[in-house]
Amino acid sequence: MREIRFRDALREAMTEEMRRDENVFLMGEEVAEYDGAYKVSKGMLEEFGEKRVVDTPIAELGFAGIGVGAAMNGLRPIIEFMTFNFSLVAIDQVINSAAKMLYMSGGQYNIPMVFRGPTGNAGMLSSQHSQNFESWYANCPGLKVVVPSNPRTAKGLLKTAIRDNDPVIFMESEVMYGDKGNVPEEEYLIPIGEAELVKEGNDATLVSFGKMMKVANEAADYMEKEGVSVEVIDLQSVRPIDYASIINSVKKTNRLVVLEEAWPLASISSEIAFHVQKKAFDYLDAPVIRVTNKDVPLGYAPTLIEATLPNTKKTVEALNQVLYRN
Repeated sequence: MREIRFRDALREAMTEEMRRDENVFLMGEEVAEYDGAYKVSKGMLEEFGEKRVVDTPIAELGFAGIGVGAAMNGLRPIIEFMTFNFSLVAIDQVINSAAKMLYMSGGQYNIPMVFRGPTGNAGMLSSQHSQNFESWYANCPGLKVVVPSNPRTAKGLLKTAIRDNDPVIFMESEVMYGDKGNVPEEEYLIPIGEAELVKEGNDATLVSFGKMMKVANEAADYMEKEGVSVEVIDLQSVRPIDYASIINSVKKTNRLVVLEEAWPLASISSEIAFHVQKKAFDYLDAPVIRVTNKDVPLGYAPTLIEATLPNTKKTVEALNQVLYRN
């Protein structure tokens, strides 16, 4: 199995699907002539031409709407947002058009499209460029929301998303584009809505997704050196959520920590905590603990970023707390 970068895995997924289906096209800011803001679409303009790799003005509402119209007419657009912070300008098209069209048309119009781009903190970018909207989009019926954590899952999930007949929000991480990982050379798909058991354990369950999986794995490795066996689950998608995998794990370990980068109120972690207390309350030996962003806008200074964001130290502290080891 070869090792490739996250951005190359995404490019392979899009390129393979565009070769497979002439109705698939990519549209967004700087995706063509500049080879993508993060070089995800490098070389795609040369292969597919300007009708299938389309540069747009800085007008997210406009090109998101064009994408919805294209999907209604049988095409399969991939709409790239330079960051999901900018998707707020287009959220009316995502929520009120893409997500609702199948329902409002009485089943006459599927919207087979993908909205993709980076989410979350990417360094010293301050409050307006460091936000996580996974739970915002996951709150809306009609959307599927996918958050890959490594190059292998990124490629497999993106190929599945492109083939899906519903609109899919595909959220990446700017700081992961250069990450390397093992990716199969043969074609493969990863189902949307199925979590991956990354590491088996017996003492506590740790659930996360996206780039926070790095933190989860580091915390689990640290705890293993302390003699604690942590089961690690990568959600992979946050709509739908694979509740069954989480519940089954909690029934085994009796303790749960949920790690995510977003703000705590109405988050994915609070949704998971609700379902666990509803379905596995009698199995819990400690309250569910969440490790999230602090409930404040993210600052610019590195010291403020460190104080605000989840990290390995905070996750280890949460694991020790559910195990009453503090």
